[in-house]
Amino acid sequence: MTFPAIDPVFLRLGPLQFRWYGLMYVLGFILSYFVIRREVRRSQVSLSDEGVADLILALALGVVLGGRFGYVLFYDLPAYLAHPLKIFAIWQGGMSFHGGLTGVFLAALWFSRSRGIPLPVLGDLAALAAPIGLGLGRIGNFINGELFGRPTTVPWGIVFPDGGPLPRHPSQLYEAFLEGLVLFFLVRLAYRRLNVSGAAMATFLAGYGLFRIVVEWFRQPDQQLGLFLGSFSMGQLLSLPLVLLGGGLLVWFMRKERLSRPQ
Repeated sequence: MTFPAIDPVFLRLGPLQFRWYGLMYVLGFILSYFVIRREVRRSQVSLSDEGVADLILALALGVVLGGRFGYVLFYDLPAYLAHPLKIFAIWQGGMSFHGGLTGVFLAALWFSRSRGIPLPVLGDLAALAAPIGLGLGRIGNFINGELFGRPTTVPWGIVFPDGGPLPRHPSQLYEAFLEGLVLFFLVRLAYRRLNVSGAAMATFLAGYGLFRIVVEWFRQPDQQLGLFLGSFSMGQLLSLPLVLLGGGLLVWFMRKERLSRPQ
């Protein structure tokens, strides 16, 4: 299959260019607002609509700042140390999920302390909405023709413009499906069925880590990093702790809830 000729810029206004990838971020934050607002009203968390908007703004800053500096630190530190001003050139690409997750955690921690809302409650709300942004972001990666997969002979392999002559796995779409659609329903299932504060957050962490590890076997390793120990990518090394952390938190939250119930 040939890569579809999709212009990454969907609107041009003179010197200004509006890209699909940026639009995906905006749509993700907007949809997250409505998802979180609905759950706040349903669960009667003490947060107004304006408070939800403040939460989205805090999380958005965490995603962008954490994602950028995470990419600089984990994926291409020597290049950015040589040209430090490029750290701020976000429009040139380069975002890290694991850095963004760290930024989100710090933003949620600040919001929790300033508003008096337990961190697991905020974590659950963020986890319910996060797969939306992840799925849309991966679609943006596909439109940009970046972060493509390894060479393959499967019928749905795609020849990407910057991927050479061989068909490659559309790993961006694999991630959009697993980290976006499947994870969205898994997190909601944990939130509804378990009814334990923090369970949705823990499920998100473990689920994302597991899906990312799986898809990384099909994704082309970062050129500047290659593979570690001959087999493992940076994404896999950073995701394994998420699986362990998410699984451990899920057990801890459920045990804590069980012990708090009257015998």
